[in-house]
Amino acid sequence: MQEQEIPPTSSDEIHYWGDLPEQEYYKQQGIRAGHSFYTSPRGLKLFTRSWLPNTSKPPRALLCMVHGYGNDCSWTFQSTAIFLAQNGFACFSLDMEGHGRSQGLKAYVPNIDLVVHDCLSYFNAIKRDQQFTGLPSFLYGESMGGAMCLLIHFQSPTAFDGAILVAPMCRIADEIKPRWPIPEVLTIVAKFLPTLPIVPTGDLLRESVKVKEKVKVAEMNPMRYRGKPRLGTVVELIRTTDCLGNRLRDVRVPFLVLHGSADVVTDPNVSRALYEEAASEDKTIKIYDGMLHSLLFGETDENIAMIRRDIVVWLSDRCSTK
Repeated sequence: MQEQEIPPTSSDEIHYWGDLPEQEYYKQQGIRAGHSFYTSPRGLKLFTRSWLPNTSKPPRALLCMVHGYGNDCSWTFQSTAIFLAQNGFACFSLDMEGHGRSQGLKAYVPNIDLVVHDCLSYFNAIKRDQQFTGLPSFLYGESMGGAMCLLIHFQSPTAFDGAILVAPMCRIADEIKPRWPIPEVLTIVAKFLPTLPIVPTGDLLRESVKVKEKVKVAEMNPMRYRGKPRLGTVVELIRTTDCLGNRLRDVRVPFLVLHGSADVVTDPNVSRALYEEAASEDKTIKIYDGMLHSLLFGETDENIAMIRRDIVVWLSDRCSTK
């Protein structure tokens, strides 16, 4: 399997905010930020980022953040991390295998369980850092990243104090999931040609982002995967979401689930099912009327500000009890 080349970061690359160099922009935003590589236990070189409050006070909590399918932690995903760092939270994320600047064939995820282990290993390494000892820690995931957060929780049930799940792909709804016999056919073909990018999909980006000007910004991401989904990745997503859908009652971590009522990429009814079925004693759901999949970038600035307030209030309430 041919792996993607890992593009270096440079001072003249563009960002979702424009061509202002990263460190200058972070300074303007009043935070500290950096990036590096982490070698996972299975030897993968994974690109990581951090966004920290620019203050001498200890952070209020750790946020361990997971991006969605085809995305990465360096484009618009980091807008939420920057905001949270401005509000006193230390945020960390990584590009999962085959995404962004991490190793692996672009957008190919042959085994999600291994990716979950990569994430957990990296997040545990951050939590062991002396400067963060004793801080509450929370998971944060968008779309497929929300599903990853639940899988991380299943793998290490007491490791985190809560999870923020943004339009989580924790089960593929019947209206979206391919009809029989397509999944069975895909599974058979994927055994022989798992990396083949032939699975047909609509323009999910335009279906996710409400504000037209922001569609243009999202399309500019140099790391975004633009091809059709790979057979092996789709089969793995179907397998994983089927498993998750049958384990919603096993979720015990405190969580905040956020979803737009008009989301056509992940079904808000699945988030409602998660809220109803989860065994968590502390669980909150917010369904935003008329909003789409990209809640924290693709909506109007007013909507994004409201959702951000909901996140900070939820985090603050749980940090104050620690």
